[in-house]
Amino acid sequence: MKIFKMKKSVALLVGFAVVAISAVGAFAFFTSTGKGSGTASVGTSTTWAVSTAAATGGPLTPAGPTENVVYHVKNNSTGKQSLANVAVTIANSDGTPWVSVTGCSKDDFSIEGATAGATYNDTRQAANLAADAQADGSITLQMVDTGSNQDGCKNATVPLYLAAS
Repeated sequence: MKIFKMKKSVALLVGFAVVAISAVGAFAFFTSTGKGSGTASVGTSTTWAVSTAAATGGPLTPAGPTENVVYHVKNNSTGKQSLANVAVTIANSDGTPWVSVTGCSKDDFSIEGATAGATYNDTRQAANLAADAQADGSITLQMVDTGSNQDGCKNATVPLYLAAS
């Protein structure tokens, strides 16, 4: 009877081993690789919104009082944009040369002490502006004394053109 019990135990042990080995075999797997691709879109820069407040000071007269003009440059982009310069010149609102009455021209005025009639480049507000951020600056305008008759400038409205870049 002992032999029979031993044979039964061995048979039972072999049966468990077969079941255990089969169970381990059920967890086999393969490995592999794969590749894919996708795209994303990038926007572009937007134009700056440039505006000015009403001039204060003055009125302008040859070598007389100055006028101060505050300006604002707003980033209309959805991301950061780099503001490097605001070029200020005496010109029409579309940037074309100002044609005033006879005897008055851009050469009768100086922006920030620059040579009369010259464009002034204001880099003081240079910055990377976040979306919807605004840089505020100001310039001083003066009528220069040319040593000649400047009656043509009496009651003139001097236009300023500002170009942000």
